[in-house]
Amino acid sequence: MDFARGLAVFGMFAAHVGPTPEVGGPLGALMELANGRASALFATLAGLSLAIMSGRAEPATGLAGRRARAKITIRAVILFLFGTLLTMTGTSVVVILAYYGLFFLLALPFTRLRAVPLAILAAVWAIAGPVLSFVVRDWLTSTGLARTLIAHDPIRMIGGESAVQFFLTGGYPVLTWMPFVFAGMALGRLDLTAVATRIRLAIIGPVLAVAGYGGSWLLVRLVPGANFPPRLGGPKAGDIAKGGDFPKGGDMPASGGVPNISELTENGEPMGAVPTDSALRLLGSESHSGVPFEIVGAVGVAIIALVGSLFLAEKLPKWCLPVTAVGSMSLTAYVLHVIAIDATGSQPGAPVYVLLAFIAGVVAFALVWSRFFRRGPLEFLLGKATAVAQKLK
Repeated sequence: MDFARGLAVFGMFAAHVGPTPEVGGPLGALMELANGRASALFATLAGLSLAIMSGRAEPATGLAGRRARAKITIRAVILFLFGTLLTMTGTSVVVILAYYGLFFLLALPFTRLRAVPLAILAAVWAIAGPVLSFVVRDWLTSTGLARTLIAHDPIRMIGGESAVQFFLTGGYPVLTWMPFVFAGMALGRLDLTAVATRIRLAIIGPVLAVAGYGGSWLLVRLVPGANFPPRLGGPKAGDIAKGGDFPKGGDMPASGGVPNISELTENGEPMGAVPTDSALRLLGSESHSGVPFEIVGAVGVAIIALVGSLFLAEKLPKWCLPVTAVGSMSLTAYVLHVIAIDATGSQPGAPVYVLLAFIAGVVAFALVWSRFFRRGPLEFLLGKATAVAQKLK
């Protein structure tokens, strides 16, 4: 799993400091693959980790279950606070850590479920979540309540992200990203060491990817009015720095009208959700659009990446070591890349050598650190903080 985490980290590097897909050729295709799907893999692996922490194949019960849920709660609170602090620094990156904290908290009631119920929950949420988000965002805009909620949000006022962002319009809104977490939890309840399980997943992954992206591709061409033009340049970290929200501090736009909350980005392009001008937008599959077909397709890609990672890490462990080392300290690697982006002023669309420098730097750090320590520095501190859960009786 560490190899898959490492791939997800590199994919997020590519989305934040790599060339845009518009460069074309194999490099452009690789950047397009990373765009949105790397963070979806990250969220899916987070769900898998939750399943491992809460008992693996058999959900933990009794004292073990209470300790597991306490550990998850502590981890969630720390990630939320740490992510909010990073956001308050004014970084151009849409920090996923605070969203992770919310994902973990909201997943707590479902840690008692087994693989099949979790898979069903993921499937239902993948359809219901985007529809509910669409309806709620449209209602908040039409009633004018969105402006009030955002203007008076206490976390937003101190420089963090608002509840509207966290649940509806941010880079990784809860309503449309929980399916990745539940899908990961379902995967974590399976015996991933079994050959039969891997074969089934090797079939399910491509089927979901084709159903999601292929189904959307077909529908937007068959349904009149559904083929909307793509967002200019695709989703970029800089575009969603404000996550479909008002400027920090609750300042209102100069216009007296009530804007569409899904379009309140710096360049007018909705991120993390589709505009509410037409329900036909729910038939799309663009990355970071938070629609059913995109979610299904991205889950399929995540499963493919997981199965491939398990195979490669077992067959070629020495060759995979650089990526595995980074994956073993993915939290540290993620935070370091946010700091490096702000320190160097790097932005999406940078030359490929900038991306390669980020990857080389974090690989070198991870390889050296892992020679002397079992866990990354932030992973070690997080482990110490959650160890108190073991004292629960």
